[in-house]
Amino acid sequence: MIDHMAPSGGAMQLIGALLEQRTGQQIAANRAWRIETALKPVLRERGLPSLDALVGQLLGARSGELADQVVDVLLNQETSFFRDVAVLDQIAAAAVATQAAIGNRRLRIWSAGCSTGQEPLSLAMLFDEKADAFPMPPEIVATDVSAAALARARAGRYSQFEIQRGLPVRRMVQWFDTEGGDWVARQELVRRVQFRQQNLTADVPPPGKFDIILCRNVMLYFSLPLRRQVFDRLATAIQPGGLLVLGAGETVIGLTEHFTPSEAFRGFYRTADAESAPVAAAG
Repeated sequence: MIDHMAPSGGAMQLIGALLEQRTGQQIAANRAWRIETALKPVLRERGLPSLDALVGQLLGARSGELADQVVDVLLNQETSFFRDVAVLDQIAAAAVATQAAIGNRRLRIWSAGCSTGQEPLSLAMLFDEKADAFPMPPEIVATDVSAAALARARAGRYSQFEIQRGLPVRRMVQWFDTEGGDWVARQELVRRVQFRQQNLTADVPPPGKFDIILCRNVMLYFSLPLRRQVFDRLATAIQPGGLLVLGAGETVIGLTEHFTPSEAFRGFYRTADAESAPVAAAG
């Protein structure tokens, strides 16, 4: 039975510190209620009466699996197919323009913080619809810190609720099959994305340079010093003249000298060394 008494401040602080240590993400004081709400299923599953009891187990000698579970459920995995569709359409336009600028080299895209995979799969669908613009399908690398989220992304299995959030019926029928009440992405779509576990705040970026990097609604959860470090990492992974796409509430201004607002694609950012690179112009 779960104890409904308020958890101790120490328990809340330790759990918040665990999340920040593992992922760099912070939970604002006015959103501390998320900790209790998110962890209720974990308490029920493990037969623990309170967050204080959970912390007691986390401090135990063999708490690695439990710590992984706690961090996973605390991560904000909010996502959907074709989220902010106007932004996705502009990314597709930028991809076409960049491909025209770089010639026959294969275009490379990195979706950082991809959660359960809806963003990179949406990109794969869009690029397929513009296949004539690409000499070969763009390479899409999608990363997330959560092993559980990536397992779901690789499986390509989504509930009816998830599939209806932003995915038009035409694309749903073309790319997904029904199975046991869920919708499962066809392998020809899933294979267009390379899913990898990666911690933006601690791990080196995926190998090679990318033409477009999506890092949407991830920086919001980092401290300002950590945001600067992440921008430094992203700058090492992007082609000269490449584009960085952030969430609507995020900016590079005052945080990095590596990126500057793009003149061609409103709301996107280009590398500061873009003058020496092929220029991708809006169509």
